[in-house]
Amino acid sequence: MVLLDERAGHYWQLNGTGTLVVTALLDGATPEQVAERLAATRPVTPERAAADVTALIAHLVKERLVTDS
Repeated sequence: MVLLDERAGHYWQLNGTGTLVVTALLDGATPEQVAERLAATRPVTPERAAADVTALIAHLVKERLVTDS
């Protein structure tokens, strides 16, 4: 998956985990639900999955690709 900021002309290529996170969020899942899904399908602890989801969302907000609401 590639995210494109048409305003600035920048793009970000997501790995499989990033794609899972963004797709799940776009489908209406909460960050907590996404972290649970990651922990169930990837070799990570629930705490690490939650931290990774939070970090990705924070990065997307910082880059102004999404709003934090």
